[in-house]
Amino acid sequence: MASTRNINARENYKIEQRTFDLANTYNFTPHSAHGLAKETMMPGFGLNPAQIPRTELAHNPINIESYLFGINSTNLVKPHVYENPDVKSLQSVCFIDRLQLVMPTPLVIEKDQRPMRD
Repeated sequence: MASTRNINARENYKIEQRTFDLANTYNFTPHSAHGLAKETMMPGFGLNPAQIPRTELAHNPINIESYLFGINSTNLVKPHVYENPDVKSLQSVCFIDRLQLVMPTPLVIEKDQRPMRD
């Protein structure tokens, strides 16, 4: 018996494949909504940092995480060799103009003065 459902028609198959291709293009394009930022920067005053991918913070993030979690630290056959972290320096971007901090002159306490009493 032949299939009479629409899902087995050639045109429906092409439409479904096109939908899958468009979804994959949207999800896996590096600079899409789910992808990486074109330029990663740390926020300035007034904002908390967002989620930043580990590859944007260091050149060797896997080795750093393995060291922090203690992975391969008790391997007696082939001991883990310590590798220096290669951290990237990120620029800062400011969205809010803030006034410069005004520091008062240093407080000088003279020893021949009495404290004020009410």
